[in-house]
Amino acid sequence: MNVKRVWAVYFSPTGTTRKTVTSIATAIAAELDVSCERYDFTRPASREVVLSFSADDLVVLGTPVYAGRVPNILLKYLGTLRGNGAVAVPVVSFGNRAYDDALIELRDILERVGFHAIAAAAFVGEHSFSYTLAKGRPDEADLAIASDLARKVVAKLQAVADSHALAPVDVKGVPHPYRGYFQPLDADGNPVDIRKVKPLTGPDCTDCKACAEACPMGSIRYDNVREYTGICIKCAACIKKCPQHARYYDDSNYLYHKQELEEGLTRRAEPELFV
Repeated sequence: MNVKRVWAVYFSPTGTTRKTVTSIATAIAAELDVSCERYDFTRPASREVVLSFSADDLVVLGTPVYAGRVPNILLKYLGTLRGNGAVAVPVVSFGNRAYDDALIELRDILERVGFHAIAAAAFVGEHSFSYTLAKGRPDEADLAIASDLARKVVAKLQAVADSHALAPVDVKGVPHPYRGYFQPLDADGNPVDIRKVKPLTGPDCTDCKACAEACPMGSIRYDNVREYTGICIKCAACIKKCPQHARYYDDSNYLYHKQELEEGLTRRAEPELFV
């Protein structure tokens, strides 16, 4: 296949998915000696643009994993993409727990809108709830694996005259209907619902607006950052990008779940590649 352009396309509130996706895409572009373009659809306005690709594009598209699935707030936007026969490499980033059915779901979404997924990957990124769970990832070892994936993708493309003759890449996960969203439990083992929990703002806030600018849902009021105009998806962008560390959660179920994750997932989860 004659790839003329590579794209890095991503939703990445705290930057971990962006780092992985751009690393893979730029490495593929370097191997093929073509240009690499980027499109970040994290902010609300960016999801009002309908992206359309061509059959000579290769698109590395990534999202974080939320509760074992593709974030449901992205499903409508992802359904508007137009692959037009472009080759795709779906990538998901998970916070050291598991990616459950997120990768197979993302692969299926891209196939439905006209992409041809010939490879895929699940990488680890620092968990949005935590500063210690998968701290600093993707790290150098992860990015070395990203470069290896790029080489394997290029080799697969160069081994066939027409990449569209290849079957969609097989990945781990339960085929549709996918499993339900992962649900946290309280200390007694009962399911809890933290979907409506929102961060609070402490007295150290200087009203710099970094939180409002970081929110991928546009839900934090710009003229009063202590108020919300929409939903919170628990991406923690407002917390991790606050220079004063003034934003925090105080919900007991949220904090118990965070502690449970940090204490129970100390092993180093590794990226998984599918080519």
